[in-house]
Amino acid sequence: MKVIAFGASNSKKSINKLMASYAANLIEGVQVELLDLNDFEVPLFSEDREAEIGQPQPAKDFLAKLESADAIVISFAEHNGSYTAAYKSLFDWCSRINQKVFQQKPAIFLSTSPGPGGAASVLASALNSAPFFGADVKGSLSIPSFYENFDVVNHELIDQSIKMQLVDTVESLF
Repeated sequence: MKVIAFGASNSKKSINKLMASYAANLIEGVQVELLDLNDFEVPLFSEDREAEIGQPQPAKDFLAKLESADAIVISFAEHNGSYTAAYKSLFDWCSRINQKVFQQKPAIFLSTSPGPGGAASVLASALNSAPFFGADVKGSLSIPSFYENFDVVNHELIDQSIKMQLVDTVESLF
């Protein structure tokens, strides 16, 4: 079984990429492939740009990665209450190629942030739109106050209550 995991951010120090990796690696007996959105950089989406350049290869490559997965783990970063620009543009390009971006794969949607909100607003948006884009969301969790609850040196959740919630969420994947 292969799990694709990624943080919906292009930050080189993405806490959401850390969270996606951590969560995916809680699943025993699977191969985890961690994607970096920087490897799928696309121009800002617009219909005019699409008419001009067609569909960019990085968007096609990203969709191929999702297609190769048995399951998907995403941790959403939040910028001003919404998706990061890098993720949103890649997602928009992908949805023009295949509206069912997530291709009916079972998925776990997560979010985290340094603050107490845990990027819950963007997670709610992602969950609300998931059925339209072919995501079979099996579980979701917002993790607040990342730096207070996650040990970045040892790569693990410190708060046992949150850790158990995450384990339960991840176990719902299969």
